[in-house]
Amino acid sequence: MQISAGRCHSAAWTTPPPAARAPGASPALQLGLPQSVPPQYNALRDCSPEVLNTRLRVLYHFSDLMYKSWRLLNLNPRNQVSASRYSSGTSAIVQGQLRGLLSPKVNTLPLVRSIGRTMTQGKTYGPQITVKRISTRGRSSKPIFVQIARQVVSLNPMELRLPSRAWKVKLVGEGADDAGGVFDDTITEMCQELESGVVDLLIHTPNSSADVGSNTDRFLLNPAAVSEDHMVQFRFLGILMAVAIRTKKPLDLHLAPWVWKQLCSIPLGGPDLEEVDLLTYRSLQSILHLDNSGITEENFPVMIPLDSFTAHSADGRPVPVVPGGHNIPLNFANRNEYVERTLEYRLHEMDRQVVAVREGMSSIIPVPLLSLLTAKQLEQLVCGLPEVSVEMLKKVVRYRDITDSHQLIGWLWQSLEEFTNEERVLFLRFVSGRSRLPSNPADITQKFQIIKVDRPVNGLPTAQTCFFQLRLPPYTSQAVLAERLRYSIHNCPSIDMDNYMLSRNSDPAEGSDTEY
Repeated sequence: MQISAGRCHSAAWTTPPPAARAPGASPALQLGLPQSVPPQYNALRDCSPEVLNTRLRVLYHFSDLMYKSWRLLNLNPRNQVSASRYSSGTSAIVQGQLRGLLSPKVNTLPLVRSIGRTMTQGKTYGPQITVKRISTRGRSSKPIFVQIARQVVSLNPMELRLPSRAWKVKLVGEGADDAGGVFDDTITEMCQELESGVVDLLIHTPNSSADVGSNTDRFLLNPAAVSEDHMVQFRFLGILMAVAIRTKKPLDLHLAPWVWKQLCSIPLGGPDLEEVDLLTYRSLQSILHLDNSGITEENFPVMIPLDSFTAHSADGRPVPVVPGGHNIPLNFANRNEYVERTLEYRLHEMDRQVVAVREGMSSIIPVPLLSLLTAKQLEQLVCGLPEVSVEMLKKVVRYRDITDSHQLIGWLWQSLEEFTNEERVLFLRFVSGRSRLPSNPADITQKFQIIKVDRPVNGLPTAQTCFFQLRLPPYTSQAVLAERLRYSIHNCPSIDMDNYMLSRNSDPAEGSDTEY
């Protein structure tokens, strides 16, 4: 059975419409039979449709059995018993080899249901958190991420297990009262701080620095961030990820698959290093495989530009790969050990940071159930979709004082479809405070409201982020609407700060009249 068979076993591309059935009758399992295997499934090109159909049935049956018995499995990756015929299947799931063969209900449904059962009820938001974004007396404020992390990690985790807002944000010196939009907006700002280097928890992949290979636009956890403050911040990053899963409000983070695998406790290997640090991987392979290279024991010191058991870490620092590695010479005889030690070091250099992130996640969600997820599934739960889909917005829209057939609405959708994804991200932040949508439209609990307002023609649109609301004045053409909308989303990237000089709002204990 080939792994590729499992990755597409939803059969969505082959299943015909369901046949009519009597009320109360169980639906029959339908697996469509294509005429040929689509070209993107190259590993299956030699399999007949009949064989694929049989494999799909086996996989569905396997998933059904797994769903009925997952509670009996030991999903703790650190507490696996020795391999036997009774534990080998569990080990294969925990090690990641079988997760891609399971149906989504086995991967994600246990986690979703466990989250539902552990939700704190009766509250619309959690404890109040104070954030100061405005510099005063010549002193710049600390990063929002650092401010919130310090306050949140000391809270009772039970107070944070909420379906919408895990905490309420009080912006010092600003006129916005958090009814949801400020919470979303500060989370978006924290993600930007993480990826811009304002907070030093993340680093670009080595491939990004060298501009080679894949994942050049992705980030890794910073192995050099090891102070106690860093560990607190990594725990908060885990809390932030788990809150995103609970609230179904995704984070705009671009972490490499390497990180998601570690958070799912899937062991890393050489190919994972290649995906984030191609040059180091190729260097290790060239040292390991000297056949037909012309390198011999005599010329090894001249041909290999390394002289000790040291390597470069993910953030570019020279590090010993074994204790005292600076004093251990690398030679022809011990080159295999050097490659093994270097690979071992690189694959585990972020373990401490991963443990801290998982510790933070464990206070909000049942972390052992991450051992049922694939890395891609965890990324989607935490980060949603990188593309802002106009079609998804159409599925969750509600119109007020206007209908979907109005010319103004047609112009709006046309403008959004013509926008780049970066512009649609700015639009989403303008109307909601978020930068991403969840992968499932059903997880968007608040309708996107479009309201026609009686204001001067061709004026600027306005938004209320707390209510996912866009207010549109009349326009004379689609081009004017698009131009005004572009101006608004580029020049209003944050919650309204017009009231920041109000002395009544400079005291953290006082409130505000305007909700966002």
